[in-house]
Amino acid sequence: MKNTALSQKHISLGAKMVPFAGYNMPVSYTGLNEEHAVVRNSVGVFDVSHMGEFILRGEHALDLIQKVTSNDASVLTDGKAQYSCLPNATGGIVDDLLVYRIDAKTYMLVVNASNIEKDWNWIKSQDTWNVDMKDISEETSLLAIQGPDAVATLQKLTDVNLSEIPYYSFVKGKFNGVENVVISNTGYTGAGGFELYFENPQAENMWNAIFEAGKEFNIKPIGLGARDTLRLEMGFCLYGNDIDDTTSPIEAGLGWITKFTKDFTNRAAIEAQKTNGVSRKLVGFEMIDRGIPRHDYPVADSNGQVIGKVTSGTQSPTLGKAIGLAYVNTEFAKSGSEIHIMIRDKAVKALVCKIPFLRK
Repeated sequence: MKNTALSQKHISLGAKMVPFAGYNMPVSYTGLNEEHAVVRNSVGVFDVSHMGEFILRGEHALDLIQKVTSNDASVLTDGKAQYSCLPNATGGIVDDLLVYRIDAKTYMLVVNASNIEKDWNWIKSQDTWNVDMKDISEETSLLAIQGPDAVATLQKLTDVNLSEIPYYSFVKGKFNGVENVVISNTGYTGAGGFELYFENPQAENMWNAIFEAGKEFNIKPIGLGARDTLRLEMGFCLYGNDIDDTTSPIEAGLGWITKFTKDFTNRAAIEAQKTNGVSRKLVGFEMIDRGIPRHDYPVADSNGQVIGKVTSGTQSPTLGKAIGLAYVNTEFAKSGSEIHIMIRDKAVKALVCKIPFLRK
């Protein structure tokens, strides 16, 4: 089991620690609902240092990124980031990721913790240019400071004007006296805020300074449990639940990050899906009857015929009702369609709805 640079800090704060993607991670501190509300209403801090970071450099760094990712990274300029995915050769997704353009010949890829080795090996296997690649995951810490009071908290610690960093943009600047911190506006909660990438030895000082700066807003540490409910309210996909090696970007509703203006792995098959349609789609749904949907629960029609399965589900702390994501046969994917979630062999009524569940 790996630790982040802050694992002992979480333990000392009384966090409930669980194994996650090979790391010892905090799932909660004071309770999921309370932590969720902190992020929606004030400011909370996530240690997400388990995420992976790869640096790609050189003349052909962009060529490799264009080949392995579905989105068009050629549109990026310095200081811009992009959500994308790595299609595999059989119609599924190796991983979803963020692509950061540091300069014309330098990029950072941010990948899911559980897929670091898999992604590295996949990208390497596609590299016909011998691009200079470096895995900096083990030496990099990552904090996500999220919530409506995040900017006011963080602004105390940097001269960088945070309000001038648009969504999916970043700067490298001085933060809490540390040079070359990547300050990124690419949150996974829908509550606003920033992510900070820096080297491990700075982690404890960074954590302490942020909590001191956020004291007036009653800043709190937040675990992975609330991170999951926050992202689900926004309808954001979680790799391993809503997307995986068997789900295509088109089925997953990720056509918007799949650009056919360039060539990429398995483009022809994915483009055919876009043109001809798919037999199943990822949809959001709200429970009408009482019951909480969970991963892998079957989805049925009114006659009891199985038409899909739940990929993510929870009781939404903000909305006060149960919500979820599920793959269903395409004829049931329209908003307003009635479906039934099979909870302990009982058909519980739900309605397909538009996402995000939480509208600003």
